[in-house]
Amino acid sequence: MSKELEIRQHNALTNARYDYTELQLDLLFFMVSRLRKDQKTATYELPIKELTALTGKQYHLPYLRLATADMGSRMFEVEDKTGYRQMWMFQSVHYLVGQGIIEIKLSEAVLPYLFDLKDNFTSYTLAAALRLSSKYAKRIYQYCSQWKDLGETKKYDIQDFKKLLGLLDEKGNEKMARLSDFRESVLDVAVKQINEHTELHISYKLEKRVRTYKNIVFTVKSQALAETIPFDLVATAQAMPGVQQSHFDNAARILDELRITDAKHRQTILGSAAHVAEVNRYNHDLKTGKVKASRNPGGLLLVKLGLVAAKVAKPV
Repeated sequence: MSKELEIRQHNALTNARYDYTELQLDLLFFMVSRLRKDQKTATYELPIKELTALTGKQYHLPYLRLATADMGSRMFEVEDKTGYRQMWMFQSVHYLVGQGIIEIKLSEAVLPYLFDLKDNFTSYTLAAALRLSSKYAKRIYQYCSQWKDLGETKKYDIQDFKKLLGLLDEKGNEKMARLSDFRESVLDVAVKQINEHTELHISYKLEKRVRTYKNIVFTVKSQALAETIPFDLVATAQAMPGVQQSHFDNAARILDELRITDAKHRQTILGSAAHVAEVNRYNHDLKTGKVKASRNPGGLLLVKLGLVAAKVAKPV
């Protein structure tokens, strides 16, 4: 499989045409962060207090009920090799009054697409996405995340891109016909929020064809998160007692990035809740510049974990 295909094999829901509100996107991202591949049922609990801790927003019951009712009635249509698949997100939604919990039973048909979306985000980027207040910023963040390893997105036809954002329907009705309104209210706001609150730094350019702007392309670079995202906020299944699945998966990915391939070291690290937590903290400190390890960051991590003596690690 080519690198481009690997980057672009993102969840079909990301590229599906749907128009979710900011609240609905918060619920979608939060739900995705809690998916468990080892779970035997398709029912998940969303503790609203945890969502509030992530976003700093207050969520009121009447608005939540309206949001999930609308999400449940939305139809997703995904095209594959055999044709078109129509599906709906929820089988049922149960509000546990007095507990601050929404119990959601997901449609079996939509689950593979949601897991595909989860696999393209870490707990950190999901938490960052939740902190974006513009629904358009949340969607543009999704699109740009697909292309971060290439440094630039594909060229989107501006009208097609507006359709993806829900700004243009199939009948040609357009919410922001003036390009200046689209730039000011959608693009510029999204760029500002994504650059301030996520691990991506993006910009965009509009390309003309004759005298009319025809295409838009985003430049995408990685950056250290400007805000520290707490390690205990994104709650998912536990890979072992005391370890959240998202933290475990992220630690394994970090070991790969740091080229820590020794089977014994990996088993020791991933078998300890304390070591998994330290790997995640170390990675955050490394990306934010709190730790300097330009030559051998993997060696320094092994020293910090007490798995090798300081003299064994290469100078940093």
